[in-house]
Amino acid sequence: MYYTLYMPINYSISINTTSRVLTLFRNGQWFKSYPVAVGKPSTPTPKGTFTIINKAINPGGPFGVRWMGLSKPHYGIHGTNDPSSIGKAVSHGCIRMHNQDVIELYNLIPIGTVVKIT
Repeated sequence: MYYTLYMPINYSISINTTSRVLTLFRNGQWFKSYPVAVGKPSTPTPKGTFTIINKAINPGGPFGVRWMGLSKPHYGIHGTNDPSSIGKAVSHGCIRMHNQDVIELYNLIPIGTVVKIT
């Protein structure tokens, strides 16, 4: 008799605010990268290591189609109703993604995913 060893998939996220790229890692290996918008100089994106603590579908307002809240209160990764802002430093500190990208990311990562912002 053979048994299949179940190996859970472990995701983590790295966000480079200078290059404005979110990189998704799967079991420690590069999986996919996405362009993002970050905080403007007057409201910068916080640096550090956080976790995803909540998720919401269609949160309303300027947050696009998905919201993933960080363990840093009032900050998160979300979609946008202004896709032309992606690649720029224009937000109030949150990480903005194209709606199709944030849906893909939202469907992959669980609550508890580690997010490192540099």
